[in-house]
Amino acid sequence: MNGIKLTEGIKHLIILNIIVFIAPQLINLDLTNILALHFPKNENFGFWQYITHIFMHGSFAHILFNMYGLWAFGTPLEQMWGRNKFLFFYFSAGIGAGLIYSLVNYYQFNNFYETLIQNGLTQNNIYKILNTGDYTKYAEIITLSREDLREFYSLFHTPAVGASGAVYGILVAFGMYFKDAKLALIFFPVPIAAKYFIPLILLGDLFFGVTKYSVGNVAHFAHIGGAIIGFILAYYWKTNQFKPWN
Repeated sequence: MNGIKLTEGIKHLIILNIIVFIAPQLINLDLTNILALHFPKNENFGFWQYITHIFMHGSFAHILFNMYGLWAFGTPLEQMWGRNKFLFFYFSAGIGAGLIYSLVNYYQFNNFYETLIQNGLTQNNIYKILNTGDYTKYAEIITLSREDLREFYSLFHTPAVGASGAVYGILVAFGMYFKDAKLALIFFPVPIAAKYFIPLILLGDLFFGVTKYSVGNVAHFAHIGGAIIGFILAYYWKTNQFKPWN
């Protein structure tokens, strides 16, 4: 990797993330309903959340790994592109990750919703279930499993937080420009070239995203969304040899 120096854009991003993570805890203020990315049909949803969710993190480990990834893989990109171009890339990947995540969730949610309509429930019935979590009144006619109903409820209520989508965009761009750089996973500490390492990570996210084997509440499709936007931008810039934005 090119140097260890903390570049200007990354420094300010890390500072903002730390402030948003620590300040609410110091004053005992929960900003989740305002800043985290909610499902579009949830009453707490706001379009600004496609930006603000990038600065929200659920735990110390969450922000630590994201900020490390931002620094480790973003530094050579900002050194190469310049601050403004790098920041444009970062926010494009983060916002794109949120949009693709919402689209996937909406598709999954709508499938469950249509099944319940076919079961004979009305829109009011369905939203009463979503608001209360109680479906026992309709248990005899609902064909969805308990697991499906839990997922339906979770899609509606669970907000997304974190810079992971933006960091995945950075990771993909890093792999395109520095494909022979050696990287290693904590649980697989053998160095692997970025051109092999990064596709393996993305395939893992895709696998966990489409199956039920995911461990914890991880927004795999936000990762994939950020990677897609990152690939498109980085490929276009690399192909057209854009100059840094000063």
